[in-house]
Amino acid sequence: MKSTEALNSETLKALIKESLREVLREERLNLCKLLMPFVSDEEQAEIDAQVGSPKDLDASETVDLTDWVKHGGPI
Repeated sequence: MKSTEALNSETLKALIKESLREVLREERLNLCKLLMPFVSDEEQAEIDAQVGSPKDLDASETVDLTDWVKHGGPI
């Protein structure tokens, strides 16, 4: 009987930990979106004219942070 209780307790603990990770991940993404400044289309066109578009950059000059923003961890 104790093994069932321990299994249920461990299952519940794992479920709670995973739920908290999901919530924290979502909140981190919301914070990133909140802190990201708004740029109008005209302003973006001006930036692209001055420094070029990201499409113009060599892949070796850039770092894709998509996974880092979604999942955290080292870059």
